[in-house]
Amino acid sequence: MLLHENGHFYKNGQLIAADGADEASIEAGRAKTMAYQIIKAHNTSQSMKDLRLKFDAICSHDITYVSIIQTAKASGIKHFDMPYVLTNCHNSLCAVGGTINADDHRFGLSAAKKYGGIFVPPHVAVIHQYMREMMAGGGKMILGSDSHTRYGALGTMAIGEGGGELVKQLMGKTYDVGYPEVVAIRLTGKPRPGIGPQDVALSLVSEVFNKRFVKNRILEFIGPGIHELDQDFRNGIDVMTTETTCLSSIWETDDTVKNWLAIHGREADYKQLAPSEGAYYDRCIDIDLSQIESMIALPFHPSNAFSIHELNDNLDDILAEVEANGQKQLDGTNLKLNLRDKVHDGRLYAQEGSIAGCAGGTFGNIRAAAHILDGNAVVSKDFPLSIYPSSMPIYQRLVDTGEASSMMTAGAIFKTAFCGPCFGGGETPANNALAIRHTTRNFIHREGSKPQEGQLSSVALMDARSIAASALNGGAITAATDLDYEEPAKPIYQFNPKIYQNLIFHGEGHADGNEQLAFGPNIKDWPKFDEMPDQLLVKIAAFLTDPVTTTDELIPSGDTSSYRSNPERLAGFALSRKVPEYVGRAKTMRQAEQVRKDNGDPTEVDTTLAAIYGAMQSEFPDTDPKNVMLGTMIYANRPGDGSAREQAASCQKVLGGMVNVAREYATKRYRSNLINWGILPLLNQNFDAQTGDYLYLTGIHEFLEQDSDSLTGYLYHDGVWKVETFDIGELTEDERKILLSGCLINLDHKEMLARIHG
Repeated sequence: MLLHENGHFYKNGQLIAADGADEASIEAGRAKTMAYQIIKAHNTSQSMKDLRLKFDAICSHDITYVSIIQTAKASGIKHFDMPYVLTNCHNSLCAVGGTINADDHRFGLSAAKKYGGIFVPPHVAVIHQYMREMMAGGGKMILGSDSHTRYGALGTMAIGEGGGELVKQLMGKTYDVGYPEVVAIRLTGKPRPGIGPQDVALSLVSEVFNKRFVKNRILEFIGPGIHELDQDFRNGIDVMTTETTCLSSIWETDDTVKNWLAIHGREADYKQLAPSEGAYYDRCIDIDLSQIESMIALPFHPSNAFSIHELNDNLDDILAEVEANGQKQLDGTNLKLNLRDKVHDGRLYAQEGSIAGCAGGTFGNIRAAAHILDGNAVVSKDFPLSIYPSSMPIYQRLVDTGEASSMMTAGAIFKTAFCGPCFGGGETPANNALAIRHTTRNFIHREGSKPQEGQLSSVALMDARSIAASALNGGAITAATDLDYEEPAKPIYQFNPKIYQNLIFHGEGHADGNEQLAFGPNIKDWPKFDEMPDQLLVKIAAFLTDPVTTTDELIPSGDTSSYRSNPERLAGFALSRKVPEYVGRAKTMRQAEQVRKDNGDPTEVDTTLAAIYGAMQSEFPDTDPKNVMLGTMIYANRPGDGSAREQAASCQKVLGGMVNVAREYATKRYRSNLINWGILPLLNQNFDAQTGDYLYLTGIHEFLEQDSDSLTGYLYHDGVWKVETFDIGELTEDERKILLSGCLINLDHKEMLARIHG
């Protein structure tokens, strides 16, 4: 794999370095990419530099749609003006909280009836497989409240964002972003037997993630290698591009795409896409598919990838390094990452395997695994192998073709369409166990371990083919390329539309305003939020020094999912697996602020405020501290890698969080979530502070209204004030309005009242 940082032109099917090219040629070339043409068709602004995008459809699942609909309801929405798909694939098996999950599903169906949505019941399809099968098409754009919203291999540019961005679409607003750079990924060659899409994806992620090579850029897949891949293989690579931190993806399309859409009754949604001669790419990556190895991504990140051969040849050294790096992430706990204790007779053994979800649960992946097992027994009784087809039509086809029967005979356990193995809502490994999975992520604690209770387990990512090969060897990590195996003939897939016709509610265009939303006792409205003050005094409630902080660490997945319809209860889990004291600290400051608003004495709630108030009166004699709003903040070097879930930000806001400070934000979507919830996403490259310090910010209104270059703050550290300068990056006019209003709900509500009153 070769990475080229310099620009290239696409000419005669080749990528030619753009050395010495003039700006006019480059700008003309930008307009010849597939990405440019699709974006242009969806851009409502007069500029292709400052985009204002409207999408063709949006989608959510059952740990995001309740809060999104509640936000839209608070903003004054009456009906959905665009196709909105509500799937139920995340909380369909979680048993936490009694009736909570089923209550959410009833709420979702009632919302689809009331506002005019599409409702996919539990166990029927995971969100991204349904969107592939029924919604994606050539030249479209789709926005989803899940980070793995990727349908580029079907000709759709899709983006995963927090719920606030979906609310904007529902309210007739736009997705605002500067025109991103486009990176060409040129595929050549043909994968060897035993190589699957996860192997290609992990190779790509390992090369680009730490280099930030494609961060917030669009990946455009081109080249002859595409035509060597069936549609499921392409989809499997595409969905994992999220782990590169790119913004979106798009692929050349051909008869393979056309035929796949035709099988699903949607041939009319096909559009041939290819870059035009002279297209310009800001960067490019060459991938020879014939050179891809069977891969494994060891804990705790998809980028922590090695070829299985490299791992087996250097087992002790690699595992020792992974354990040492993992231990740094476990700093402050009494947990210890053990991988070498799973080595026996020179082989690393896993204790369970799963092939599941939008990445692994496709027909092509499961069929390939079935042919590797070929009815042979999963050798070890200590290695359960679970299969989750990503939709009921796929499950039915596997039954019809006999692959499901063959795998069941081998000892694999078939389950329903469910995303749990990916985010910790199901298949949680035993303490100190290692699971191998063809899913999307293996972040620390994501799979359900609880460090505060002494529980730790870990996940390694692999392709379905190598998972099947490992199952044949009792869980010993085995490359599928080591088997005497030939890929089966191209899958003959048949889609049964009656499954969806008989199960799915279609209310698009038929909103019924008389329908009542079905509220369960756990479904609560958002609390009221104040507008952004001109002055803030925030206490640092968490100071995180890890190189990267994921959204799973900011708000855990898994067992917390059932509470995501209840802002206050969910907020109680914020940072619970990273900084268990955070919630208590934040609640204390929230209470102090309420006392201040009620003209009481906040120093009686938090006694440390007395010293801070005295220091403020000495340093800023013209400021009355009791007129300054109180809140909390967190610092992290690079927060927000991973999930699009807005709760990573909203939980902070519910607890009185007002500020994040970072060296950089790992993803655009996390920064957007902060803005939509009225949290200042500040930047400072050398912020030297500690938990318990206070930061005083003043002149916030002018900073936001005038789009000032920097905001001056004053850090109270070790008894003295220190001047700090913060940047906030580029903000659109709407983003400034949101921050000044205190959050998106406040802005939408104000604008609705303004329309009503003329």
